[in-house]
Amino acid sequence: MKNPKNKITIGIDEVGRGPLAGPLVVCAVAVSEQSSIDGLNDSKKLTPKQRALLVAPIKQCALGIGMGWVHPHVLDKIGMTSALRLAAGKALSQLPKEILSLADVIYTDGTISFVDDDREITLPKADAKIRAVSAASIIAKEARDSYMTELAKLYPVYGFERHAGYGTAVHRQAIAEHGYVVGVHRESFAPIKNMASSRGLIDDRPVDKTTGRQAEQLVASRLVNDGYVVIAQNWRTKRCEIDIVATKNNQYYFVEVKYRENKIHGDGLEAITPRKLKQMQLAAITYLHYFGLDQTLVQPNLLVASVSGNPMTIDQLLPLDVL
Repeated sequence: MKNPKNKITIGIDEVGRGPLAGPLVVCAVAVSEQSSIDGLNDSKKLTPKQRALLVAPIKQCALGIGMGWVHPHVLDKIGMTSALRLAAGKALSQLPKEILSLADVIYTDGTISFVDDDREITLPKADAKIRAVSAASIIAKEARDSYMTELAKLYPVYGFERHAGYGTAVHRQAIAEHGYVVGVHRESFAPIKNMASSRGLIDDRPVDKTTGRQAEQLVASRLVNDGYVVIAQNWRTKRCEIDIVATKNNQYYFVEVKYRENKIHGDGLEAITPRKLKQMQLAAITYLHYFGLDQTLVQPNLLVASVSGNPMTIDQLLPLDVL
């Protein structure tokens, strides 16, 4: 860590407030008064090449950089204002504690306060006026754009690499043709809500109120803890339904959740008959085809989770090829 001998400024900026898909990202960058980084400006006023060239100098000169990510399923639940504060809190918490405590001022771009700190100053257009905020703007933009480019490899039909999830005509048309992706698109945003409903992909059953949904949520939480990214729950068409879709290490996993109140008549794994297995395989292939994923490159992995009891516990979570 650098040893600051002069005034320290922390700049906070966000990217991704308006898109129909992808996370909200807030970045906090701490810089000293004596630091000098040529070319800093509001990220929106820089070309992609200019932004990319500034990332290394910013990281070299910064006293600390923190990133706060809030993904769509959380944003949908808590709303934009709370999501901004949550992401800002995450970003600040990642700065070195000494730097955070020594900072003289915290500038937040815009007019909305993101943090509970007497040192915070909200300033419109701060990303073009304050170096620390400009740096935060650039780092946040580059990080989110990179994430959306990787997401485009999983869902090529949407063109995330071109519009980063914003509601362009191309993106809206893709949603109209292919539906939306749970966990990627923001279901609380009216365009997604309306378009998705018209395609019958929204599961209108009350969330977390049936035993089956509770079991699925328990398994989804377990997957997240094990390093998976849950991208869909209760994905369904008229012909098939998938309890959970998750990814890990660029692999797709399709999870069937079976709940039994008790094991008198066997556990949930016994429900995976040859017929059920064929249904799961068909559902996985349907999902890949639906989103334009190359099945020669993306192989579906089938998992089954056996859940029982009250309170519920996961008895087994296994790949189907070991049954």
